[in-house]
Amino acid sequence: DSLDLYTKFYVEGDSLETTFANEISKIFAVSDNEANNRLFEFLGQDRINNSLKDKGITPVRISHRLSTENAFEVTTKPLIVYLNDTTTGWLKPSVNKPPAPLAMNRVKKGTAYYEENTLINEPFDFSLKNYFPISAQNEVLKRIIFPEKFPKTKQFNLSPEQHEFLLKTMSDLPKNIGYDEMDYYDGYCKFFMFGDTRDTIPIYLKIYNKVGNAYGTITDCAYVTDSKNDVEFMLTATLMANKNDVFNDNSYEYKEIGLPFLGQLGREIYNLELTQKQRK
Repeated sequence: DSLDLYTKFYVEGDSLETTFANEISKIFAVSDNEANNRLFEFLGQDRINNSLKDKGITPVRISHRLSTENAFEVTTKPLIVYLNDTTTGWLKPSVNKPPAPLAMNRVKKGTAYYEENTLINEPFDFSLKNYFPISAQNEVLKRIIFPEKFPKTKQFNLSPEQHEFLLKTMSDLPKNIGYDEMDYYDGYCKFFMFGDTRDTIPIYLKIYNKVGNAYGTITDCAYVTDSKNDVEFMLTATLMANKNDVFNDNSYEYKEIGLPFLGQLGREIYNLELTQKQRK
């Protein structure tokens, strides 16, 4: 029970010693897959899924790590934690239920896919993949931004310090936590309004969000607030940018279609809210 955000730990077999706070920051600032996977080893599939379900967030099914050999391994790796400067403890692995295939329409997509450099001419089967629709993502966001709108049992069990940390981390730009601005410009993980630009995000505009892109699908789930013009809105959107209908070929139109669309969508909603404010 002595774990907190700043507890140092490493995953067995990993060379990086880090803290929970560090890894959470990387997930939001630059959408770091390895950081995601370290926390995945800590939590395990079942705990993630059961916790979300307990909070009334459905449908959702997290089944695998991201971009790694052992993506679907059901036994998590042990964590070694530093209880203080001299003592380490061992968090034992969890054994999780293997995912059942999703019983959904259109869970097979596209016309072909690559597997280990071989083109397979049939639709790509997503039935064992992570399933986190934007309706459920939006439910998570609402509980983080406006916890008081939910009964205690449906809120996340965060201390005031943890909640403050989460809000700060969700809105932090990469440059604020030490990433190089040339590679990780302000809009790097702020797809709405800024994803298709290299503009500096003004200080009065805060975007609390999480983005993702994989298999040609690009997503942003955000709460945007402008303290200067008194504008705020929530927006969650996802679209598929995979013109050739082939998966795993690394030929997706994120830059040409995905980012310009989400960037413009964010600006349109922002301008709509702004005009309504000015009319009042």
